[in-house]
Amino acid sequence: MSGPNSFSRVLVARLDSLGDVLIAGPAVRAAAASAKVTMLVRTGLDEAAEMLPGVDDVMGFDAPWVLFDPPPVRPHVIADLVAEVEARCFDAALVLTSFHQSPLPLALLLRMAKVPWIGAICDDYPGSLLDLRHRVPDGLPESERNLSLASAAGFVADEKGARLAVRRPLPDVTARVGAEPYVVFHPGAAVPARRPTAVHSRAIVAALLAAGHRVIVTGSADEATLTGFVASSAHMQAFDLGGRLSLPELAAVLAGAEVVVVPNTGPAHLAAAVGTPVVSLFAPVVPAQQWAPYGVPRVLLGDQQAACRNTRMRTCSVTDHPCLSSIHPREVVAAVAQLGAQQDVGAAEAATKGGLKI
Repeated sequence: MSGPNSFSRVLVARLDSLGDVLIAGPAVRAAAASAKVTMLVRTGLDEAAEMLPGVDDVMGFDAPWVLFDPPPVRPHVIADLVAEVEARCFDAALVLTSFHQSPLPLALLLRMAKVPWIGAICDDYPGSLLDLRHRVPDGLPESERNLSLASAAGFVADEKGARLAVRRPLPDVTARVGAEPYVVFHPGAAVPARRPTAVHSRAIVAALLAAGHRVIVTGSADEATLTGFVASSAHMQAFDLGGRLSLPELAAVLAGAEVVVVPNTGPAHLAAAVGTPVVSLFAPVVPAQQWAPYGVPRVLLGDQQAACRNTRMRTCSVTDHPCLSSIHPREVVAAVAQLGAQQDVGAAEAATKGGLKI
């Protein structure tokens, strides 16, 4: 049987969103300890894949069987992917998926591209498409789930285990954020059901400002109108960086924050990857146990027993979005204070262990 010592060129595939690519990081690092790793990701997420330690190369492909906004199935696009994979002479592939996705369509294409060994988490009968049909218990955090596949393939996790990470150093963003402490509020999410309303987000920012925090609001270029609205209030103004940051710059802004307040979206996992505590405004359309930010101090807010629980609903069908609108701004202020106090205690303990007087 093949093992990691015989694999020199490994393809690691994760074909959906920014957060999913970041969560693939622990599995990538495990494979990269003994092989050259190419990541196959959705078109436009090259920058995210390149930020992962252990990634040597990136390929892009929009999978019609994965994306919420799928492209049509075009034979020439499929043929191009098969030809490119075959030309790169991979000797193994790990197909990473969420629990509701099948790895088998991609596994078929990889077989057509003459990849000799393929592993994936799969409940469906794979025939000859998989060499490793791995199964995991329900409810594992996604980063642990991905890493378990790499481990089952014989790759050894590094010292970080299933915790997320990005390449360092990050850009210097002092000119963007200034030198004083700050909290980041990120109001957006690609799936509407997972983000607070604009009015609610604005109220949270106003409460943070009133509590004495400097607040930096972040978002993509598509979210610039939202961030501009959220950052302004009647009496005080947050710093609006919506649409003004590259992904590495966003990582640096998150890394410099005392706390990040964010719904279930890619930047929540980016905050975890740079080690910043997170107040997670978590809509229960997917399980928090699997998808909340992993490996950093966090406070989870939101009604996890709401009617939308585990529905994977993309647009809220309940008036006023109660699973998130039930979060009072003062709860967010209290959660930020709680995480900040934990950080202060941790820093004091670390300094004491290092022989410093505080």
